[in-house]
Amino acid sequence: MLGHALAGLSRPADENLLVGIETADDAGVYKLTSDLALVQTVDFITPIVDDPYLFGQIAAANSISDIYAMGGRPLTVMNILCFPVHKLDSKAIGLILEGGQDKATEAGAVLVGGHTVDDDQLKYGMSVTGIVHPEKVLRNSTAKLGDKLILTKPLGTGIISTAIKKRKASLQAEEEICRSMTQLNKIAAEEMQNFTIHACTDITGFGLMGHGWEMAKGSGLGLKIWASQVPIFEEALPLAKKGMLTRGDKTNREYVQGNYTIDESISKEIVHVLFDPQTSGGLLISISPDQADALLKKLWERGITAARIIGEVIHEAGQIVVVP
Repeated sequence: MLGHALAGLSRPADENLLVGIETADDAGVYKLTSDLALVQTVDFITPIVDDPYLFGQIAAANSISDIYAMGGRPLTVMNILCFPVHKLDSKAIGLILEGGQDKATEAGAVLVGGHTVDDDQLKYGMSVTGIVHPEKVLRNSTAKLGDKLILTKPLGTGIISTAIKKRKASLQAEEEICRSMTQLNKIAAEEMQNFTIHACTDITGFGLMGHGWEMAKGSGLGLKIWASQVPIFEEALPLAKKGMLTRGDKTNREYVQGNYTIDESISKEIVHVLFDPQTSGGLLISISPDQADALLKKLWERGITAARIIGEVIHEAGQIVVVP
Protein backbone atom coordinates (compact mmCIF):
# COMPACT_ATOMS: atom_id res chain seq x y z
CA MET A 1 0.00 0.00 0.00
CA LEU A 2 2.71 2.49 0.95
CA GLY A 3 4.56 1.75 -2.27
CA HIS A 4 1.50 2.71 -4.28
CA ALA A 5 1.03 5.87 -2.20
CA LEU A 6 4.62 6.94 -2.86
CA ALA A 7 4.58 6.06 -6.54
CA GLY A 8 3.18 9.42 -7.63
CA LEU A 9 5.58 11.53 -5.61
CA SER A 10 8.62 13.11 -7.21
CA ARG A 11 11.98 11.86 -5.97
CA PRO A 12 14.14 14.38 -4.11
CA ALA A 13 16.98 15.70 -6.26
CA ASP A 14 20.02 17.10 -4.48
CA GLU A 15 23.65 16.40 -5.26
CA ASN A 16 24.41 16.18 -1.54
CA LEU A 17 21.75 13.52 -0.86
CA LEU A 18 23.91 10.41 -0.67
CA VAL A 19 21.19 7.98 0.41
CA GLY A 20 17.48 8.65 -0.08
CA ILE A 21 14.37 6.53 -0.50
CA GLU A 22 15.35 4.64 -3.64
CA THR A 23 16.55 1.37 -2.10
CA ALA A 24 14.54 1.09 1.15
CA ASP A 25 17.67 1.82 3.13
CA ASP A 26 17.71 2.20 6.91
CA ALA A 27 18.30 5.97 7.04
CA GLY A 28 18.88 9.01 4.88
CA VAL A 29 22.37 10.44 4.47
CA TYR A 30 23.08 14.06 3.53
CA LYS A 31 26.58 15.31 2.78
CA LEU A 32 27.57 18.52 4.59
CA THR A 33 31.27 18.72 3.78
CA SER A 34 33.90 16.54 2.11
CA ASP A 35 34.43 14.65 5.36
CA LEU A 36 31.09 14.94 7.16
CA ALA A 37 27.55 13.73 6.43
CA LEU A 38 24.34 13.62 8.46
CA VAL A 39 22.53 10.32 8.99
CA GLN A 40 18.84 10.76 9.82
CA THR A 41 16.16 8.26 10.81
CA VAL A 42 12.94 7.97 12.78
CA ASP A 43 11.13 4.97 14.26
CA PHE A 44 8.56 4.24 16.95
CA ILE A 45 6.77 1.13 18.15
CA THR A 46 3.88 -0.04 20.29
CA PRO A 47 4.68 -1.83 23.59
CA ILE A 48 5.89 -5.40 23.37
CA VAL A 49 6.59 -5.70 27.12
CA ASP A 50 4.60 -4.55 30.14
CA ASP A 51 7.49 -2.88 31.98
CA PRO A 52 7.53 0.81 30.93
CA TYR A 53 11.25 1.36 31.59
CA LEU A 54 12.15 -1.73 29.59
CA PHE A 55 9.82 -0.66 26.79
CA GLY A 56 11.58 2.70 26.65
CA GLN A 57 14.96 1.00 26.35
CA ILE A 58 13.81 -1.36 23.61
CA ALA A 59 12.14 1.39 21.58
CA ALA A 60 15.24 3.58 21.82
CA ALA A 61 17.63 0.78 20.86
CA ASN A 62 15.36 -0.04 17.93
CA SER A 63 15.39 3.58 16.71
CA ILE A 64 19.14 4.11 17.13
CA SER A 65 19.97 0.88 15.30
CA ASP A 66 19.39 2.45 11.88
CA ILE A 67 22.30 4.83 12.43
CA TYR A 68 24.62 1.91 13.14
CA ALA A 69 23.37 0.08 10.04
CA MET A 70 24.54 3.01 7.92
CA GLY A 71 28.02 2.96 9.46
CA GLY A 72 27.28 6.09 11.46
CA ARG A 73 27.60 7.32 15.03
CA PRO A 74 24.45 8.59 16.79
CA LEU A 75 24.73 12.21 17.86
CA THR A 76 21.32 13.54 18.97
CA VAL A 77 17.88 12.08 19.60
CA MET A 78 14.35 13.49 19.87
CA ASN A 79 11.53 11.63 21.61
CA ILE A 80 8.29 10.74 19.84
CA LEU A 81 5.59 9.78 22.32
CA CYS A 82 1.92 9.10 21.65
CA PHE A 83 -0.21 8.10 24.62
CA PRO A 84 -3.76 8.24 26.05
CA VAL A 85 -3.47 11.33 28.24
CA HIS A 86 -6.34 10.45 30.58
CA LYS A 87 -5.55 6.73 30.87
CA LEU A 88 -1.80 6.42 31.35
CA ASP A 89 -0.31 7.74 34.59
CA SER A 90 2.64 10.12 34.64
CA LYS A 91 4.87 7.64 36.47
CA ALA A 92 4.67 5.16 33.57
CA ILE A 93 5.38 7.94 31.07
CA GLY A 94 8.38 9.02 33.10
CA LEU A 95 9.75 5.48 33.18
CA ILE A 96 9.37 5.08 29.40
CA LEU A 97 11.26 8.33 28.80
CA GLU A 98 13.88 7.39 31.38
CA GLY A 99 14.49 4.06 29.66
CA GLY A 100 14.87 5.79 26.32
CA GLN A 101 17.20 8.45 27.66
CA ASP A 102 19.39 5.88 29.42
CA LYS A 103 19.77 3.91 26.20
CA ALA A 104 20.55 7.07 24.21
CA THR A 105 23.20 7.99 26.77
CA GLU A 106 24.71 4.51 26.46
CA ALA A 107 24.89 5.10 22.70
CA GLY A 108 26.70 8.40 23.26
CA ALA A 109 23.79 10.45 21.94
CA VAL A 110 22.26 13.58 23.50
CA LEU A 111 18.53 14.04 24.02
CA VAL A 112 17.57 17.45 22.59
CA GLY A 113 13.77 17.42 22.80
CA GLY A 114 10.73 15.67 21.41
CA HIS A 115 7.02 15.76 20.69
CA THR A 116 3.94 14.19 22.28
CA VAL A 117 0.46 13.46 20.95
CA ASP A 118 -2.73 12.40 22.73
CA ASP A 119 -3.47 8.99 21.18
CA ASP A 120 -5.56 5.96 22.10
CA GLN A 121 -2.58 3.65 21.43
CA LEU A 122 0.71 4.05 23.28
CA LYS A 123 3.65 4.48 20.92
CA TYR A 124 7.23 5.51 21.64
CA GLY A 125 10.40 5.93 19.65
CA MET A 126 12.96 8.45 18.51
CA SER A 127 14.10 10.61 15.67
CA VAL A 128 17.85 10.10 15.58
CA THR A 129 20.59 12.13 13.90
CA GLY A 130 24.07 10.71 13.45
CA ILE A 131 27.24 11.49 11.59
CA VAL A 132 29.41 9.52 9.18
CA HIS A 133 32.23 10.17 6.75
CA PRO A 134 30.71 10.43 3.25
CA GLU A 135 33.11 7.78 1.95
CA LYS A 136 32.32 5.35 4.77
CA VAL A 137 28.53 5.22 4.41
CA LEU A 138 27.17 1.68 4.51
CA ARG A 139 24.17 0.93 2.30
CA ASN A 140 21.88 -2.05 1.98
CA SER A 141 22.30 -2.06 -1.81
CA THR A 142 26.03 -2.56 -2.36
CA ALA A 143 26.69 -6.22 -1.55
CA LYS A 144 29.26 -7.90 -3.78
CA LEU A 145 29.28 -11.35 -5.33
CA GLY A 146 30.94 -13.88 -3.04
CA ASP A 147 30.50 -11.83 0.14
CA LYS A 148 29.77 -13.71 3.34
CA LEU A 149 26.73 -12.72 5.41
CA ILE A 150 26.99 -12.21 9.15
CA LEU A 151 23.95 -11.87 11.43
CA THR A 152 24.68 -10.44 14.87
CA LYS A 153 21.55 -11.33 16.89
CA PRO A 154 19.23 -14.34 17.09
CA LEU A 155 15.81 -14.36 15.43
CA GLY A 156 12.44 -15.03 17.02
CA THR A 157 11.56 -11.92 19.03
CA GLY A 158 8.18 -11.54 17.28
CA ILE A 159 7.15 -15.12 17.98
CA ILE A 160 8.24 -15.02 21.62
CA SER A 161 6.68 -11.58 22.17
CA THR A 162 3.38 -12.96 20.89
CA ALA A 163 3.67 -15.90 23.27
CA ILE A 164 4.46 -13.56 26.18
CA LYS A 165 1.22 -11.65 25.57
CA LYS A 166 -0.65 -14.96 25.68
CA ARG A 167 1.35 -16.10 28.73
CA LYS A 168 2.73 -19.07 26.81
CA ALA A 169 6.46 -18.21 26.96
CA SER A 170 8.82 -19.07 29.78
CA LEU A 171 10.42 -16.41 31.96
CA GLN A 172 13.80 -17.47 30.55
CA ALA A 173 12.67 -16.84 26.98
CA GLU A 174 11.28 -13.43 27.95
CA GLU A 175 14.54 -12.48 29.64
CA GLU A 176 16.57 -13.65 26.65
CA ILE A 177 14.72 -11.57 24.08
CA CYS A 178 14.66 -8.53 26.35
CA ARG A 179 18.43 -8.70 26.76
CA SER A 180 18.77 -8.91 23.01
CA MET A 181 16.28 -6.14 22.21
CA THR A 182 17.87 -3.71 24.67
CA GLN A 183 21.36 -4.45 23.39
CA LEU A 184 22.64 -1.71 21.11
CA ASN A 185 24.27 -2.63 17.82
CA LYS A 186 27.08 -0.29 18.86
CA ILE A 187 29.81 -2.91 19.26
CA ALA A 188 29.13 -4.46 15.86
CA ALA A 189 29.14 -1.00 14.29
CA GLU A 190 32.46 -0.18 15.91
CA GLU A 191 34.08 -3.41 14.77
CA MET A 192 32.83 -2.98 11.20
CA GLN A 193 35.00 0.13 10.92
CA ASN A 194 38.08 -2.11 10.86
CA PHE A 195 36.94 -4.37 8.02
CA THR A 196 35.88 -4.25 4.38
CA ILE A 197 32.10 -4.10 4.70
CA HIS A 198 30.28 -3.89 1.39
CA ALA A 199 26.68 -3.62 2.64
CA CYS A 200 24.69 -3.62 5.85
CA THR A 201 21.12 -3.45 7.14
CA ASP A 202 19.40 -4.12 10.44
CA ILE A 203 16.77 -6.81 10.78
CA THR A 204 13.49 -5.37 12.03
CA GLY A 205 9.86 -5.47 10.88
CA PHE A 206 10.31 -7.25 7.55
CA GLY A 207 12.28 -10.07 9.16
CA LEU A 208 15.43 -11.68 7.79
CA MET A 209 13.74 -12.61 4.54
CA GLY A 210 12.29 -9.15 3.91
CA HIS A 211 15.37 -7.13 4.75
CA GLY A 212 17.57 -9.71 3.06
CA TRP A 213 15.50 -9.37 -0.10
CA GLU A 214 15.90 -5.59 0.01
CA MET A 215 19.66 -6.11 0.12
CA ALA A 216 19.55 -8.60 -2.75
CA LYS A 217 17.25 -6.47 -4.90
CA GLY A 218 19.20 -3.26 -4.30
CA SER A 219 22.51 -4.96 -5.06
CA GLY A 220 21.27 -6.69 -8.22
CA LEU A 221 22.41 -10.01 -6.75
CA GLY A 222 20.99 -12.83 -4.64
CA LEU A 223 21.46 -14.17 -1.13
CA LYS A 224 21.93 -17.79 -0.15
CA ILE A 225 20.94 -18.43 3.48
CA TRP A 226 22.13 -21.53 5.31
CA ALA A 227 19.18 -22.24 7.60
CA SER A 228 21.19 -24.43 9.97
CA GLN A 229 23.57 -21.54 10.69
CA VAL A 230 20.96 -18.89 11.47
CA PRO A 231 20.97 -18.01 15.20
CA ILE A 232 17.50 -18.58 16.69
CA PHE A 233 16.19 -18.15 20.23
CA GLU A 234 15.72 -21.67 21.54
CA GLU A 235 12.07 -21.32 22.51
CA ALA A 236 11.05 -19.67 19.23
CA LEU A 237 10.77 -22.97 17.33
CA PRO A 238 8.41 -24.84 19.70
CA LEU A 239 6.32 -21.67 20.10
CA ALA A 240 6.08 -21.28 16.32
CA LYS A 241 4.89 -24.88 16.15
CA LYS A 242 2.11 -23.92 18.58
CA GLY A 243 1.03 -21.09 16.31
CA MET A 244 2.44 -18.15 18.27
CA LEU A 245 2.86 -16.05 15.15
CA THR A 246 2.48 -12.35 14.39
CA ARG A 247 0.57 -10.85 11.49
CA GLY A 248 4.00 -10.08 10.01
CA ASP A 249 4.53 -13.77 9.31
CA LYS A 250 1.89 -13.46 6.57
CA THR A 251 2.64 -9.92 5.35
CA ASN A 252 6.38 -10.53 5.14
CA ARG A 253 5.77 -13.55 2.90
CA GLU A 254 3.61 -11.36 0.69
CA TYR A 255 6.34 -8.72 0.62
CA VAL A 256 8.89 -11.08 -0.92
CA GLN A 257 6.45 -13.23 -2.87
CA GLY A 258 8.00 -14.74 -5.97
CA ASN A 259 11.51 -13.77 -4.92
CA TYR A 260 12.55 -16.66 -2.72
CA THR A 261 12.93 -20.43 -2.72
CA ILE A 262 13.16 -22.58 0.39
CA ASP A 263 14.43 -26.15 0.38
CA GLU A 264 11.59 -28.56 1.18
CA SER A 265 13.65 -30.26 3.90
CA ILE A 266 13.60 -27.15 6.09
CA SER A 267 10.97 -27.32 8.83
CA LYS A 268 7.95 -25.04 8.83
CA GLU A 269 9.01 -23.71 12.24
CA ILE A 270 12.36 -22.49 10.92
CA VAL A 271 10.60 -20.89 7.95
CA HIS A 272 8.31 -19.04 10.36
CA VAL A 273 11.38 -17.71 12.17
CA LEU A 274 12.98 -16.53 8.92
CA PHE A 275 9.88 -14.43 8.19
CA ASP A 276 9.35 -13.36 11.81
CA PRO A 277 9.35 -9.56 12.28
CA GLN A 278 12.02 -8.46 14.72
CA THR A 279 12.18 -5.56 17.15
CA SER A 280 15.66 -4.12 17.70
CA GLY A 281 17.17 -7.00 15.74
CA GLY A 282 20.77 -7.54 14.74
CA LEU A 283 22.79 -6.30 11.81
CA LEU A 284 23.02 -8.27 8.57
CA ILE A 285 26.53 -7.59 7.30
CA SER A 286 27.82 -8.34 3.80
CA ILE A 287 31.58 -8.62 4.14
CA SER A 288 34.51 -9.55 1.95
CA PRO A 289 34.85 -13.37 2.28
CA ASP A 290 38.49 -13.26 3.33
CA GLN A 291 37.59 -11.09 6.34
CA ALA A 292 34.40 -12.72 7.60
CA ASP A 293 36.02 -15.09 10.09
CA ALA A 294 38.16 -12.31 11.54
CA LEU A 295 35.16 -10.03 12.10
CA LEU A 296 33.20 -12.88 13.64
CA LYS A 297 36.05 -13.57 16.05
CA LYS A 298 36.18 -9.90 17.07
CA LEU A 299 32.43 -9.86 17.68
CA TRP A 300 32.65 -12.94 19.87
CA GLU A 301 35.57 -11.45 21.82
CA ARG A 302 33.46 -8.39 22.57
CA GLY A 303 30.47 -10.35 23.78
CA ILE A 304 28.38 -10.61 20.58
CA THR A 305 28.42 -14.39 20.93
CA ALA A 306 25.22 -15.02 18.96
CA ALA A 307 26.79 -13.70 15.75
CA ARG A 308 27.10 -16.25 12.95
CA ILE A 309 28.06 -16.46 9.29
CA ILE A 310 24.68 -17.42 7.84
CA GLY A 311 25.17 -17.34 4.09
CA GLU A 312 26.72 -15.73 1.05
CA VAL A 313 25.97 -13.42 -1.88
CA ILE A 314 25.21 -15.25 -5.13
CA HIS A 315 24.40 -14.48 -8.79
CA GLU A 316 20.59 -14.86 -8.75
CA ALA A 317 19.45 -11.25 -8.96
CA GLY A 318 16.83 -10.21 -6.42
CA GLN A 319 16.39 -13.73 -5.07
CA ILE A 320 16.84 -15.38 -1.69
CA VAL A 321 17.68 -19.06 -1.72
CA VAL A 322 17.35 -20.84 1.61
CA VAL A 323 19.15 -24.17 1.94
CA PRO A 324 19.62 -26.54 4.92
